[in-house]
Amino acid sequence: VMYSICKSTHPATGVEHAITCHFFNRNEKCLVVAGANVIRVFRLIPDVDMTRREKYTETRPPKMKLECLTQYTLHGNIMSMQAVHLIGSQRDSLLLSFRDAKLSVVEYDQDIHDLRTVSLHYFEEEEIKLYQSPQILFLLLQISQTFKLYFILLVCMCEDNYLFLGSRLGNSLLLRFTEKEPETLKNLNDNEITIEENESEETPAKKTKQDFLGDWMASDVLDIKDPEELEVYGSETHTSIQITSYIFEVCDSLLNIGPCGNISMGEPAFLSEEFLQNQDPDVELVTTSGYGKNGALCVLQRSIRPQVVTTFQLPGCEDMWTVIGILNNDEIRTEEGSHAFLILSQEDSTMVLQTGQEINEVDQSGFSTQGSTVFAGNLGANRYIVQVTQMGVRLLQGIEQIQHMPIDLGCPIVHASCADPYVALLSEDGQVMLLTLREVRGTARLHAQTANLLFRPQIEALCAYRDVSGIFTTQLFENADDEHTEEEYNIEEPSVLSNIDNEDDLLYGDAPAFQMPAPSYLKASDGTTKKPPWWQRHLQEIKSTYWLLVYRDSGTLEIYSLPDLRLSYLIRNFGYGQYVLHDSMESTTLQSTPINEIPHPDMQVREILMVALGHHGNRPMLLVRLDSDLQIYQAYRYPKGYLKLRFKKLDHGIIPGRLSPRPKEEDVPRNRNITRICVMRYFSNIAGYNGVFICSDYPHWIFLTGRGELRTHPMGIDGPVTSFAPFNNINCPQGFLYFNRKEELRICVLPTHLSYDAPWPVRKVPLRCTPHFVTYHLESKTYCVITSTAEPLKSYYRFNGEDKNIYLLNIRRYFNKFSWETIPNTKIELDQWEHVTCLKNVSLAYEGTRSGLKGYIVLGTNYNYGEDITSRGRILIFDIIEVVPEPGQPLTKNRFKQIYAKEQKGPITAITQVSGFLVSAVGQKIYIWQLKDNDLVGVAFIDTQIYIHQMLSIKSLILIADVYKSISLLRFQEEYRTLSLVSRDFRPAEVYTIEYLIDNSNLGFIVADGESNLALFMYQPESRESLGGQKLIRKADFHLGQKINTFFRIKCRITDPANDKKQFSGADKRHVTMYASLDGSLGYILPVPEKTYRRLLMLQNVLVTHICHIAGLNPKAYTYKSYVRNQGNPARGIIDGDLVWRYLFLPNNEKADLAKKIGTRVQEIIEDIIEIDRQTAHF
Repeated sequence: VMYSICKSTHPATGVEHAITCHFFNRNEKCLVVAGANVIRVFRLIPDVDMTRREKYTETRPPKMKLECLTQYTLHGNIMSMQAVHLIGSQRDSLLLSFRDAKLSVVEYDQDIHDLRTVSLHYFEEEEIKLYQSPQILFLLLQISQTFKLYFILLVCMCEDNYLFLGSRLGNSLLLRFTEKEPETLKNLNDNEITIEENESEETPAKKTKQDFLGDWMASDVLDIKDPEELEVYGSETHTSIQITSYIFEVCDSLLNIGPCGNISMGEPAFLSEEFLQNQDPDVELVTTSGYGKNGALCVLQRSIRPQVVTTFQLPGCEDMWTVIGILNNDEIRTEEGSHAFLILSQEDSTMVLQTGQEINEVDQSGFSTQGSTVFAGNLGANRYIVQVTQMGVRLLQGIEQIQHMPIDLGCPIVHASCADPYVALLSEDGQVMLLTLREVRGTARLHAQTANLLFRPQIEALCAYRDVSGIFTTQLFENADDEHTEEEYNIEEPSVLSNIDNEDDLLYGDAPAFQMPAPSYLKASDGTTKKPPWWQRHLQEIKSTYWLLVYRDSGTLEIYSLPDLRLSYLIRNFGYGQYVLHDSMESTTLQSTPINEIPHPDMQVREILMVALGHHGNRPMLLVRLDSDLQIYQAYRYPKGYLKLRFKKLDHGIIPGRLSPRPKEEDVPRNRNITRICVMRYFSNIAGYNGVFICSDYPHWIFLTGRGELRTHPMGIDGPVTSFAPFNNINCPQGFLYFNRKEELRICVLPTHLSYDAPWPVRKVPLRCTPHFVTYHLESKTYCVITSTAEPLKSYYRFNGEDKNIYLLNIRRYFNKFSWETIPNTKIELDQWEHVTCLKNVSLAYEGTRSGLKGYIVLGTNYNYGEDITSRGRILIFDIIEVVPEPGQPLTKNRFKQIYAKEQKGPITAITQVSGFLVSAVGQKIYIWQLKDNDLVGVAFIDTQIYIHQMLSIKSLILIADVYKSISLLRFQEEYRTLSLVSRDFRPAEVYTIEYLIDNSNLGFIVADGESNLALFMYQPESRESLGGQKLIRKADFHLGQKINTFFRIKCRITDPANDKKQFSGADKRHVTMYASLDGSLGYILPVPEKTYRRLLMLQNVLVTHICHIAGLNPKAYTYKSYVRNQGNPARGIIDGDLVWRYLFLPNNEKADLAKKIGTRVQEIIEDIIEIDRQTAHF
C-alpha cells in the first residue's frame, strides 16, 4: 500500500466572482473577490506619493489602487457570491453557494476579525423546482449548471468611475473610465473602446518607495472591441446615433498565474556562483498561463536566492548593524540615506567599518570598541547615531562622539529598542530605562529617565514603537465624512518647526514622509456645505504616537504610552498563540491579583517586535518569537476598551525550526554573553520593499506592501543565517548583509527580475498569444515554447480534396533563459492549418548506436481541415545546436536543427520515449520508433482504447491516458520488439493528466480527472480483485476541487538545510509529484511512511471536529467526496495536508489537547510535519 499526503503550496489566483458591498461597516465600501476556495476583501485607496506636493480636487481626484484588507480560505469552492443586507446588521452579509445545492450566509465578526456563519441552507433536487421566486432561481442557477461554465470575464462597478474586471484567463484589472465627448458616429465599427496601459517594466528599485509599486509586471487587457462584450456604452437610442464612448486606464491589477496549462522545471538564471556547489540541485518552475492576448509565461521561484556582490570571511561576529551617517572626510560624501558604518559586535570587542566606495576599518572614532555592542541605530531623522553597550550609551554625529552616558544599573544592559526620538534599554535583571533625544539650540542630548515599571514579574523583552496608522488610539473611529466642504486636499511637506518653546514639540519622527497637515475646510461659493469625496479621509494627516511594549516572564504583555508611560493595554497568556489578543482591562471586573506562575519554557516569549508595515505604515504588525515558534499578529480597529484595537493572528505558513541563537559550544553555560541577539530584523527599502527578516535555521523574508497581503518567502539556499542588516551603498544599492553558519559575511542585493509581492516570487513574461507547451532543454539551458494566435477570417472555407487556406498560425519560439527574450531567428512557423498537439524533450539513442542517449525536442501535430477530410499529422524532431552567434546578437548562438519532419498515418496525439526509442500515439494506436540515419524506423505497435492524449514512461513501462477510458499500463520488451498491455483501469474516467508516484520500490499511478479529483492506482497482480493483474487497483481518492492539467516529478530533498548530517530516511529514492491547476494553484503529493500516515490520519480526524468551519463546510466531506458517479466507495489513503497544517496555527493549549487525544506529543506531530515540509522545499 502507498500512503501519501496532498498539500497546496501556492493559492489559487484566478478570480471568478466579484461584488462591492459594505463588508466591514456602513462607512466604507469594499470589493470582495473570490476564486476557487479563497475570498479576498479589498478597498480602493489613493495611489499618491506622500513626499510630493500634489493638489487633488473632486474634478481632479487621485488615481486609486487596491489594498487587500483580509482574506479567508474555505473548505470548498465558491460557486456564486452575492451581498445581502440583513435587517439590524451594521454591515452586509455574503450569500455563498457551493456544490450540492448548499447555501451559506456569512458576515464579518469584529470580535474575532473573521467570518461568522449566520445561516445554512441545503436544498434537495426536488426543492429547487418548488421555488418560483426569481431571486432564488437566479441564485441557484449556477448550482444546477454544475459549475461547467467558466466565466472569462466578470465586471463589477467600484466607487465612481472605477470598474473591476475579474478574470480566470489573465490578471484581474482595476480600470478607471472617463467619458469622451459624445460624437456623431460615421461608422459604428470604428467606435472601439480604448484601454491604455503603461507597459514599462520597471523594476521596483527604480521606483521611489515600496508603496507605489503596483504589479509592475506587464499584463494585458482583453482587447475589448465588441460593444456587446462590455456594456459600457451610454443608452443607445435608435433615433439619433449619439453614443458615449469611454477611455479606460488600468490603475491596478491582481496577478493571476493561471490557468496553468503546462509546467516545466529549469535551472534559474542569474544564480550566484557561491551556490552552484549545493548538494540539492537548484530548480525553478516555468508555467504557461493565460489565453490569447493574456498569454504569458510565469517564472516561479518558491524561495529567495540572493545575488551575492561579494563575500568576506569574518570569524567571531555575533551581531551587526548598519547606520546612516555622514563621513567627515571630504573624499567620501555618502549620499543621503546610504549607510556610512557597519558595526560588528564580537564576544568582547566591537569592530567599526566605514562603508563608502570601499569598506575599511575605522581607527579613530567616537564609537566604543572595547566591549561588545548591544544595539546601534539612528536618531534625529538619521542625523545622529546611537550605540548601546553593556555599560552605557554613546551619541555620535558621523564618527564624532557628542555624548557618552555611562549607565550603572547594577548589572549589564542586554537589549535596546529604538523609536526615534526614544531609546528603551533593558538590563539583565529586568530594569527598564528610557532615553529621549532632545535638541536645544542646535545641540543634541540624550535625557535618561528610569521607567518606574513594576520590577517583578521580571521583564524579559521590550520593544519601542512609533505608530503612524491611527489604530493605536483611545478615540472611536468616526466616519471622516464631515459636513464640511473643501475645494482642495493638499499634500504638503511639513514646514520646519521654528521658535517653539516646548522642547517636546521638537521631537523628530523618522523621515518626514508620513506627515500631512490637516486640510482646511472651506465653504463652497454659494455658502452651502457639501460632503467631501470618499477618498479624502485617506489623505488626512495621522499624528504619530509612541508606545513601549513590555513582556514579563509571567506571560503578560503590557503596552505603555510614551513618554508618560501610562499602562494602556494588558494581554494575559501572551505567546500562547491565541487567535485574537484582547485587552484584559476591557472588562470592568478586575481579576484578583494574578498568581505569578512562570509559563513552561516552551511558552516563554524571547523577543517581540512591533513594526508599521503596509500602505504608509497603516498595518501595525506584532511579531512574537519563542524558542521554536513564530507568531504574527495584526492590530485592527475594535470599538471597546481604552485603546480601540485588538490583535488578530495571521497564518504565515513559516515552520521556523529552532529560532534561538545557538551558543557556540552546546555545553558552555549561556551566561558568557548575556546580550539578547535579535532574530527578527526590520528593514526598509531593500530593493524598494519594507519588511522583516527572520534569522534562523530556516531564514525567511516577510513582506507586507501597500497591496496589503502578507508574503513570506524562505531563503534556504545558504543554510542558517545568524544575523542580518539592510545595506544601502553606492556599490550595493538598496541591498543587505547577512552572516551564514560558516561565518561568511555576504553582501547582496535582491534580484529585481522577480516581483516579491506575490505568493511566490514571480516574473510574468507577456507573450500576447496563447502558450500551449513549454519544455526545458538542459544542454543549451533554454526553454522551448509553443504558442498560437487566432486570426479572424473574412471568408469561409470548404474543403474539397486539397484546397487549403490560412486560418491559424502556430509558432514555435525559443527563449534564452538569462534574459527571457525570444532568441532571434528561432521562430519556426508550421504549415497552414497545422496545430501542435504535443511537445516533449525526449532522450533518444542516436545514429543507431546504443552507446548514448541525447536530448531532442519532439513535437506532434495535426492538420485541422474539418470533418470531411481524414486527419493527418506530422512528427518533427529538432536538435538544438550551438553556432557562431551573429555580430551584436549573443543570443543567436543557439539554433534549431531539423532532424526529421514527416507526415504520419494520422494525427499525433501524444509523444514519449522508452529505452531510447520514440513512442507516438495516433488516436488509439501506439507506435514505437527507432531514430536511425535521421529517419524513424518502426519497431512495434499496439491498439488501445479511444483516444490517447498523455503518455509517460519509466524504464520499460508506458502509462497511457485515454480521454474517456481512464488509464492503461503497457510494457515494451526490446529484445522481442513487442509492446503489450499489462493492466488497466476498467472504469471510465475523463482523464486530464497522469503522473507516477514513486517511493523506493513502490510505484503508483496518479490520475487527475474532469471532476477535480485525484485517484491513485497500483499494479498488484497478487491481489484477488486485480483479476490476475489485468485490473489496476484504485488505492486512494482525493477531491481537490480544482482541475489539474499538468504534473511533474522531482526527487525529494535529502538533507535538512539546517543540518547537513541529518538525512531523511528513504528520501533519496522518493519523489515528490507536483501539480499546477487551472485556477493558478500549485501543490504536491508526497508518499509518506505508514507510521506517519497513521498519526496524521488520527490528527486529521480530530481536527475535522475541532476547527471552526467557515460557512459550515466540513473539510472531510469536501476532500473525500469523490464526485465520480458509479465509482463505488472512495478509498482513503491520502492525507489532507492543508487541514493537517492547520494544527500549526492552533493555540498552544489546543495543540497539546489534540496531541493527547491521539496519544502522542506535540513535538512528534510537528516533527512529522517538518520532515514533510523540508523534503518538499524545492524551487
